[in-house]
Amino acid sequence: MKHETLSPPVTPETRHESAEKHVTGRADYTDDLVLPQGALHAYLGLSTVTHGRIRSMDLDAVRAAPGVIDVLTAADIPGQNDVSPIGRNDDPILADGKVMFHGQPVFAVIAETREHARRAARLAKIDYEPLPHVLDPVAALDAGGELVVPGMTLRRGDPQAALPKAPRRIDGRFTIGGQDHFYLEGQIALAIPGEDDEVVIFTSTQHPTEVQHMVAHALGVPANAVVVNVRRMGGGFGGKETQMNLFCCVAAIAAKKWHRAVKLRPDRDDDMIATGKRHDFVVDYSVGFDDAGHILAVKGDWYARCGFSADLSMAVTDRALFHADNAYFYPEVEVRSHPLRTNTVSNTAFRGFGGPQGVIVAERIIEEIAYATSQDTLAVRKANLYRNGQLTPYHQPVEDMVLPRLFTELEESCDYARRRQAVLDWNARMQAAGGPIRKGIALTPVKFGISFTATHFNQAGALIHIYTDGSIQLNHGGCEMGQGLHTKIAQIVAEAFSVGLDRIKVTKTTTEKVPNTSATAASSGTDLNGMAALDAANQIKARLVDFLCIAKDATPEEIRFVPDHVVVRDETIPFSKVIEMAYLARVQLWAAGFYATPKIHWNRAEGRGRPFYYFAYGAACSEVSVDTLTGEYVIERTDVLHDVGRSINPAIDRGQVEGAFVQGTGWLTSEELWWDDQGRLRTHAPSTYKIPLASDRPKVFNVKLAEWSENKERTIKRSKAVGEPPFMLGISVFEAIGHAVASVADYRECPRLDAPATPERVLMAVERLQGGPLALSGA
Repeated sequence: MKHETLSPPVTPETRHESAEKHVTGRADYTDDLVLPQGALHAYLGLSTVTHGRIRSMDLDAVRAAPGVIDVLTAADIPGQNDVSPIGRNDDPILADGKVMFHGQPVFAVIAETREHARRAARLAKIDYEPLPHVLDPVAALDAGGELVVPGMTLRRGDPQAALPKAPRRIDGRFTIGGQDHFYLEGQIALAIPGEDDEVVIFTSTQHPTEVQHMVAHALGVPANAVVVNVRRMGGGFGGKETQMNLFCCVAAIAAKKWHRAVKLRPDRDDDMIATGKRHDFVVDYSVGFDDAGHILAVKGDWYARCGFSADLSMAVTDRALFHADNAYFYPEVEVRSHPLRTNTVSNTAFRGFGGPQGVIVAERIIEEIAYATSQDTLAVRKANLYRNGQLTPYHQPVEDMVLPRLFTELEESCDYARRRQAVLDWNARMQAAGGPIRKGIALTPVKFGISFTATHFNQAGALIHIYTDGSIQLNHGGCEMGQGLHTKIAQIVAEAFSVGLDRIKVTKTTTEKVPNTSATAASSGTDLNGMAALDAANQIKARLVDFLCIAKDATPEEIRFVPDHVVVRDETIPFSKVIEMAYLARVQLWAAGFYATPKIHWNRAEGRGRPFYYFAYGAACSEVSVDTLTGEYVIERTDVLHDVGRSINPAIDRGQVEGAFVQGTGWLTSEELWWDDQGRLRTHAPSTYKIPLASDRPKVFNVKLAEWSENKERTIKRSKAVGEPPFMLGISVFEAIGHAVASVADYRECPRLDAPATPERVLMAVERLQGGPLALSGA
C-alpha cells in the first residue's frame, strides 16, 4: 500500500487548546451563552448585620419593584436548605431565622432583567435582633473557642519533654492573612428546567458532581435528574470548589418554580462579600534547637478563622499541619489545629489548601534559628532538610527527596553566594551612610504532598469515542480553569494513538458522561484524569490490535501505531481507515477509563498514614529592595527551579509556576483582607483589594524546570503535579523582605513580620527594630 505523508508527532510544548480563543474573545464562558426564550434573572439579597435573629422581613417593596416576578426565601426551598460539602447541615442556601455574617444571602429576587433584580434587592426591610459576634481567631479564643469541626493533632516523639532540654528555645506568634481568589470570571449559574424533575445547570465550578448533589438535595429530586455542564472557567483557584453550590441551587430552584431558565451572576462586590476566602491563621510556635542550628523539637498551634460554617475547614486545617514541617525534619514534634467559628463568611479552598499556611511557619522557624545563631538562613535550611527514610509528623517516610540537588543547581545558576555578600555589603554601606534603601535575599524550598487527603476523592473517570472518520471525542471528569488540563489530557490520548491533536475534540465536562467525579483540586487534575483517559485509550487500542491480528493474520508484535497510521508488518494503513475497517467488523470504538490512586491511606484519629502518593519539590531565590522610610519594596530578581517530574507540557508547566509564584507573592505582600469592627468586609473591590500588577513581578524573572527529574511513582508519564506547589515559592519574597528589614538591627533579631507584609507592616517592623516612634505593639 502506498505510504501517505505522516503528520508530525505531538510535541510537549503544545500550546493551550483554547489559547487563541482566549486572546481573541471567542472562548465561551457561562455568561456568553445565549439565553433561552423567556429567561429570568436572579439576584441575592444580603444581610446587613453580622450576627442576629431575623425579627421580621418585609419584602413587599421588592415584589412591587419594576420587572420583578417574585422573591425566594428559605420557605420556598422544596428540599434541603443546605449546601454544606461535608453534610453538617450548617450552611444554608438562604438564611432561615438567623444570620451568621455580614453579607449572608437572605433572599433572592427573580426578575425579567438582571438590573431589575439587582435594584429590587436593595428595597428589602429586614428587622434584626443583634447578637454578639466574633471576627478573628483571637477573639474566638477569648469567647470560648467554638470549633466548626474537630481539630487534629500530629505527634511523633515527645516534644513536651524535649523542648526544656534543648540548648536553645524560641517561642513566638505569627499572624498569617487570608486571600481572596479574585478570579476574572465571577460566580455564575444558568439553570434550564426540563420535563419532570429534570434541570440542566451551566456554571463555572471546579466540582460538577457536588453541584449536582447539592441541587438535587435542594430540589428534593434524585441526582439523575440534574445535569451540570462546565466548558471552562475564567479562573477558580479553589474559590469555585464549593462556593458555586449556593448560586446553582438558587438558580435551579427558581427555574423549576417558574418553569423558565434563570441566570444568577452577582456583582464583584457582592461576590467578594458573600463567598469564602483563604483561611487566615494565628499560629503559636515553640522550637528547641542546638547552637549549630539543628532543630530538636517543635510544638505549634494553628488557630484558623473558619467563618460561620464548616465548609472545607477540616481538610484545610489538616493540610496546614501536614505541611507544618515543609522540607525539614523535626525529631520531636506536636502540631495541633483549631478550626474556630467566627461571624465571617465561611472560608474555603484556595490554591495550596492550607499548605502555604503550614509551610510559611516552618520558614519562620528557620528564620528565627538563623538570626539567633548568626547564620545564613540557607545554611540552617540545608542543615535541617529531610533525608530519605525520615518520618514526617504524620509518620509517612520521605523517599524521594531531591531538594539537595535543587539547592545546589539553583545556588549556582542564580549566583547566590556572591549576590548575598553583595547584599550584605550594600546594607553595611547604607547603615554607615544613613541611606534608606536596604536589600534582602532569601532562597527557600517547598515540599508539597500530592493527593486529596480525603482518600476517596483520589479517583477519576474518562470517556473516549472514536467516530468512523477517525476523529476522537474525549471527555473526562476534570474541569478546565485556564491551567491547561484539557490540553495535557488531549496530548496523552494523542500520544497513545499516535495521532495529531487535530483529531481530538475535548468536550465540556458534564455529569452526563462521567459520573461521581472529584473536584478539580489538590493539584491532581492531570494525575487522575490523565491516567483515566490513558486507560480508556488503551482499551480501544487493545481491541484494534486484536481486530488487526485477525483481519491481517498478524501477531501483536507486528502491529505498531505510528503518526496517523498503523503499521501491520509491511503494510501502513491510515488511522482513519483502520477505524472504518474496525467499525465494519463491529469492533467497539468507545471506552470508559478509570483510575484510583494506589498506596495512599490515612487515619485522622491516630494522625498516621500515607496521605500523599508523592511529594513535589521546588526552590526559589528572591532579592528585594526595601525603602525603610516608607516600607515600600520592589522585587529585583527571582530565580526558580521547580520539580514537575517528566513534564507533559513544559510550556504550560512553566506558565503555572510563574502564575503560582506571583499569586503566592501577592498573598504575602499586597493582598490584605480587612473587616471593620462591625464585621463588614471593607476590601471588597479592586479599589481596596490589591492583587499584584504586571509591574509588581520581579524585574528579572528566571524560571526553569528540573529537566532531570522523573517521578519515582507510577504517575501519568512519570510527571508531577504543578498547580499548587509553586505557590509557596512566593515565600522567598517574604523572607527576603524580612532579611532587608533585619539589616537595620545588624541581623541580631528576627524581624517577625506578619503576613501580608504590606508597606505599613514593613515600616512598623523597621521602627520596632530601631525603637522608633512607630514601634506599635504587635506591628
